[in-house]
Amino acid sequence: MAVIRPFCAIRPAREKAAEIAALPYDVYNRREAKEEVLKHPESFLKIDRAETQLADTVDTYDSQVYRKAHDTLWEMVKNGSFVTEEKRCYYIYELTMNGRSQTGIAACASIDDYEKGVIKKHENTRAEKEKDRINHVSICNAQTGPIFLAYRSSPMINEVVEKVKKEEALYDFTAEDGIRHQVWVISQENQIETVEKAFAGIGEIYIADGHHRAASAVRVGQMRRKEHPGYTGEEEFNYFLSVLFPDEQLMIMDYNRVVKDLNGLTEEAFLEKVSEIFQVEKTDAAGAKPEQKGRFSMYLKGAWYRCAMKPEDIPDDPVEGLDVSVLQNRLLAPVLGIKDPKTDNRIDFVGGIRGLEGLEERCKTDCVAAFAMFPTSIQELFAVADAGLLMPPKSTWFEPKLRSGLFIHAIGNPNT
Repeated sequence: MAVIRPFCAIRPAREKAAEIAALPYDVYNRREAKEEVLKHPESFLKIDRAETQLADTVDTYDSQVYRKAHDTLWEMVKNGSFVTEEKRCYYIYELTMNGRSQTGIAACASIDDYEKGVIKKHENTRAEKEKDRINHVSICNAQTGPIFLAYRSSPMINEVVEKVKKEEALYDFTAEDGIRHQVWVISQENQIETVEKAFAGIGEIYIADGHHRAASAVRVGQMRRKEHPGYTGEEEFNYFLSVLFPDEQLMIMDYNRVVKDLNGLTEEAFLEKVSEIFQVEKTDAAGAKPEQKGRFSMYLKGAWYRCAMKPEDIPDDPVEGLDVSVLQNRLLAPVLGIKDPKTDNRIDFVGGIRGLEGLEERCKTDCVAAFAMFPTSIQELFAVADAGLLMPPKSTWFEPKLRSGLFIHAIGNPNT
């Protein structure tokens, strides 16, 4: 059963939350991050991407970058920009995008649950990406970016959430991108006990987004255990910062594909090949967005085509039956020669947040064809994770993105 416990959050002073809250560190490249910090000097990016405060000649992964992050974080705690909660609490974190809300619980999850598979993953991680966050967490002595977790909805948790949301919000602001962020504190002991007990009755928790942050947090916890052989399991380094959302509220957007060449085929010959594999009909942009599983749309030579997968070509296997897998295995690999989408630079991926226009734009610049996918469902994600399998790369795109800086979890003495 899952151990999801309350914690003493380090969080922004009430009047500074909107200034500090920032999109995740990996949304930006170095230039974009620096521009954002120049534009918003209080942005949490100056901690999550501390190279923004150093000369451009300093390598992004230089040790002084992580030391700068440490110093900036704890200076902001010292000067009152951040405050530390006096007691362990849960937090309700609600994000509203285009009139649609999703409401999660900010808490700490157990590294033991991660290692035992109670917290399930559906993606592999890369060692070099983990190393960056390991250094960041270890040197800062704090976890600064929450992992996005999902669980099957619990009436007990929903009841507490709805009751607390009737109270005044701790934070309530709308970011520049139009997304509203609201936070409430669950501080009453009976409500904390109810939430903790409800999570203890949930058998599976799923990583929706943040596999590298989760793996890094767990790795730091393992390192701290070796450094403290007499650890009890109650130390903060045994837990990692998370926001957990009920499955019924989550929205997964499409994660689309663009290709840079047709493997020597003319556009006419390629279209003929596609028509041999899928049921294809020409459409306009208004009718191009796929509306159900087993359908995708293709943009080729300035025109949109609706494509239907043949039922006999969709396996029952939870991974092989994903739309992105069928496209890969039936078309991209055998026809375009794109055998490994993780490493082949002839393919790129475009998040659904950019819309069909984003795909058309890529085909006007550096690509020749685009494939608009129907989104992977949260149930498909659960099925893959439950089977102990991994999804193909770039299968899911979650929106809206959790802000960093609203909740920080200290795992040790800041002066060490």
